[in-house]
Amino acid sequence: MATRQEQMSGAGAVREGLGFDEGALDAWLRANVEGYAGPLTVRQFNGGQSNPTYQLLTPTRNYVLRRKPPGQLLKSAHAVDREHKVITALHAAGFPAPRTFGLCTDDAVIGTWFYVMDCVEGRIIWDNAFPDVTRADRPAHFDAMNATIAQLHNFDPETIGLGDFGKSGNYFERQIGRWSRQYLEDTDAGRVPSMDRLVEWLPANIPADDGRVSIVHGDYRCDNMIFDAHEPKVLAVLDWELSTLGHPLADFSYHLMMYRMPPVGTPGLVGHDLAALGIPSEDEYIAAYCARTGRPSGIPDMDFYIAYNMFRLAAIIHGIRGRVVRGTAASAHAKKTAEGVEILADHAWTQALRAGA
Repeated sequence: MATRQEQMSGAGAVREGLGFDEGALDAWLRANVEGYAGPLTVRQFNGGQSNPTYQLLTPTRNYVLRRKPPGQLLKSAHAVDREHKVITALHAAGFPAPRTFGLCTDDAVIGTWFYVMDCVEGRIIWDNAFPDVTRADRPAHFDAMNATIAQLHNFDPETIGLGDFGKSGNYFERQIGRWSRQYLEDTDAGRVPSMDRLVEWLPANIPADDGRVSIVHGDYRCDNMIFDAHEPKVLAVLDWELSTLGHPLADFSYHLMMYRMPPVGTPGLVGHDLAALGIPSEDEYIAAYCARTGRPSGIPDMDFYIAYNMFRLAAIIHGIRGRVVRGTAASAHAKKTAEGVEILADHAWTQALRAGA
């Protein structure tokens, strides 16, 4: 059986239903991307993004294109213009985000909005245990991830032109309300006892807000970054679809879920001998982040933050289950993912119990 690394790596033929007029794209690139020269070959990345992502190959340079998927979409979903805005600003500020070359908001070109960015060459790690990295190099890879998310949270959004990228304040209250509504309104997917308990418990137990607002990635994990092929260095952070202004501890605790995740989605670290693998402990990883972001050592409410993020992820998967039931998400991957709702929701409630529920 193929590993997740083998299943998700690389690019291949454009999948059925996701093709477009490559001649029209070539003309747009010639008119809008300085230095572009064909002929153009288009391939689609195997990794499962909700915004289809393509490799654009030319004789002198390779690019990446991300587009809205075809078909009827929710108004606020698949906002590739927001992705383009945030990575353009972060690249200019010295953060490892790809250089962008242009945004197209004319559906007539390839059928949906898209943007083009640099194709950063390196490696993507699809397993949080970093099985293909040597024990000697694992600590430095984890430190690189830690340093990169700390760098993101240390930016002043106003200073780098992202002061209007989202709302400030009451982040957890707004997010819990949003995902609770999505869960409760999707009656096709059914009710889950642990989700019902979390809908009640989470809003009543939000920690006091320390007032910090940062750019949050929203899906910061090892398989959304490109590492240097030869050294422990993050070359680019990818997939900014969920980015906004928000609470940095919501973002960091989502990343930290790798230490507590059940076997749902990206493989977590539960059951691994971290010391034997050379992976820092959860407490060590938190301490490094706190030192880099000027926080007192330790984050007392981490159990709440992890419960919130597992609830959020369970609500997203619950939504996938609803689409499976309605027949709008028929792939085997979607069906397999939808099976994880109860496991993840129960695990989220376990975190709430740790927090005193």
